[in-house]
Amino acid sequence: MSNINLIIEERPRNIGNFMVGRLLPFQSKRMVGPFIFIDHMGPAKMTAEENMDVPPHPHIGLSTLTYLFEGSVMHKDSLGTEIEIKPGQVNWMTAGKGIVHSERTPEYQRHGEKSLHGLQIWVALPKELEEMECSFYHADEEELPHWTENQIAFKLVAGAFAGKTSPVPVHSPLYFIELKSEIAQQVSLGDHLYGESGLYILEGAVNAEGERFGPRQLLVAKDSKLCTFEMEAGTTVYIFGGEPLPEDRLIYWNFVATDHEHIDHAKAMWQAQAFEPVPGETDFVPLPPEPSNLRIK
Repeated sequence: MSNINLIIEERPRNIGNFMVGRLLPFQSKRMVGPFIFIDHMGPAKMTAEENMDVPPHPHIGLSTLTYLFEGSVMHKDSLGTEIEIKPGQVNWMTAGKGIVHSERTPEYQRHGEKSLHGLQIWVALPKELEEMECSFYHADEEELPHWTENQIAFKLVAGAFAGKTSPVPVHSPLYFIELKSEIAQQVSLGDHLYGESGLYILEGAVNAEGERFGPRQLLVAKDSKLCTFEMEAGTTVYIFGGEPLPEDRLIYWNFVATDHEHIDHAKAMWQAQAFEPVPGETDFVPLPPEPSNLRIK
């Protein structure tokens, strides 16, 4: 019996002045473990006249994980954080009861050619932590656990896996792992995975159950304990997942919550510009005029 429950192709989405490939949520699979939203940014080449500019916007009820392969993004938030994220580093921002942030091309890159490529991820908070205080954590690449096993280069970006733990302060049992292989070989990870699992192919190809899968595809396993596949030479994949949250989730724009009251409060707060602002920034992303609630499980 096949262990591939679902194959998800990236769908193009416009996030303002930048196109991304959306992976989650998907119509028939809204979450994988606590992972509720994944966008693949790029790879994009930008001219001197083109820059990434996402003005201040709010979040509640989630943690964001930004992980870049190429380029650079300047992150600023309402806590006063101002930090540039570069390839291999991790930005982990926990919104809790509410945070505001902006994401832009750094000033020193704005007047020349540049590239951008990476993942933007949301992880839903457990119900009891929905209104926790917001926080921000940045990890340099060398802080993340990395090792080689059977000629596969592993990097644990977030969570716990195979007896190792990332320093990124996650709020529920989860994992986000990078695997790189320069040779073709079989991979079996079921002994170390738990909860629900997804496998995203960044480059190269994966062979499983007689089929070949390539870049921009997300495979969702029926049973994470049966996670076995072949990586072709020159392949990079990301495996993510963890224990599912017991309650349904609502998504409205950038807000994630277990009930409508939290969503409605956040909407009213943003319309009144009552969130703590990002220091030094005056523009903002307005609340969408007619967004729809989307129940997630």
